[in-house]
Formats: sequence, C-alpha cells, structure tokens
Amino acid sequence: MTQAQHAQFTGNVPAFYDRHLGPVIFEPHARDLARRIPTHEKIRVLETACGSGIVTRHVLDRLPATAKLTATDLNQAMVDHARAALPADPRLEWRTADAQKLPFPDGSFDALYMQFGIMFVPDKPLAMREAKRVLAPDGTLLLNAWDSFAQNAFARIMNELLHRLFPKDPITFYLTPFGDHDPDEHRRRAEQAGFRDVRVEGVGFETTSESAEHFAAGLVRGQPVAQAIAERGTLGTSEVERVVAEDLRRELGGRPVRHSIRAWVVTATA
Repeated sequence: MTQAQHAQFTGNVPAFYDRHLGPVIFEPHARDLARRIPTHEKIRVLETACGSGIVTRHVLDRLPATAKLTATDLNQAMVDHARAALPADPRLEWRTADAQKLPFPDGSFDALYMQFGIMFVPDKPLAMREAKRVLAPDGTLLLNAWDSFAQNAFARIMNELLHRLFPKDPITFYLTPFGDHDPDEHRRRAEQAGFRDVRVEGVGFETTSESAEHFAAGLVRGQPVAQAIAERGTLGTSEVERVVAEDLRRELGGRPVRHSIRAWVVTATA
C-alpha cells in the first residue's frame, strides 16, 4: 500500500474505527486536544482530518453558542459517518477537504486543530503552510501525532505481526501513523511554515479495551489493513484478527487489554 492508500478510510472502516478504536486509543487524546482549544465568543474553528467526529464532539461541548466549527476530512466516508453520529448543531458545518489544499480564504479561522492526521498527509510542509494561510493573525494551531512504536505497544505488535504474516509483501500501514514521531521535525515544520511560539509536548495515557478480540477487530477492520489483506489473498481477515488477538493477549492481556498510548501535541501561534 502507498501512503495515499494508507489514508483511505472508506467502506465499513469508519464504523469499526469508531466502535473498536475510538474509546480505546482516540478518546483520551481527543479530550486532551479539545481542552486546549480557545473558547472566546464568536470564535471560528477549523478541524482537519475530523475522522469519525470523536474530537468534534468534545470541541462542540466546549464552544460557546456564538462559535462556528467547520469539520473536514479527506474521506467522504468519514465525513458521512461523523455527520450521522453527531446531532445536528447550528454551530457545525461538515465539509470534505484536503489539508494540503484547503478551500477557504486567507485568515478565515481563529483556531485550527488536527487529531492524528498529519502523519497521513503526503506533503506535510504544504499542509502546515495551508494551516498558516487560513488562520487569522495570532490564530491557534493544535495538532497531535503518535509517538514511536516503542511508546505504543499495540502498534508495534501490529506492525511486527503484519510483517510476520506477509513476509514476501508486508503490510506497511502502521509505519505511516507511527512513523512521524520526531518532535524536532514537528517543531521545524511549524516554524518553517511561519508559526511562532511553537511547543511540542509529549502526552501519554493508560487505556483499556474490553477484550483482545474487540481491540483486534479495530486494529484490522478499523484501518485500511483489511483492504490490504484482501488484496494479498493468502489469509482471511478473520484469521488475521485471531492471530492479532493472540499476540495482544500474550503481551497486554486478554480481557481486558490494558496498555499505554503516547503522542506528541504541537501548539503554535499564527
């Protein structure tokens, strides 16, 4: 799979992503990111890579009635899922948009945030320049990105397993979301795009999945991994899930699965 294919969260992927991964690995960081969003009256907020709307929900809970939130994602399937999952809100607009080419005029927003999206963007410096362009002067940038495999055991387990099961043509998906973990690079990109007061902070949580099987379903079917398995045609998705569950149970426990998750949070001023 190419990096572009790694970003294709289509079909039934959003539903598995939301149910099996959302509460386990995304909710803790979503709450953390949302609490950092400015909340002054009439604030204009842009979300890129909104996914299934996990952070969107938390941000809406904090914004005043006079605020406006535009939630965007590259994948129409994710936008559709998020729109159906969240109640209608007069403050909220859904759009399909590419973070590398945002369809908004200069200075349109007071804050922009992105949860676990920058890793999937092919041209990261361009996305950072676009973020700077659509932010008003003194606007706030917030994004997070996963730390390394060493700090996220579940992802290391998945990456090793996919290489072991498909040795001739490894499924490399997990190298993308967990391959952009250099804090100095995050800082450098933001500064080169014209941001100031750039801070990069490591944030970690202890989290729990109800079972190894539940977590395995998300790690396989809640990511573009299932598509890659089908393309190879040597093993069935259910068989891969069974092996994933075995590996998770062996290292992290089976019912429940308790583990640590860690990410970098980037905060900057336009």
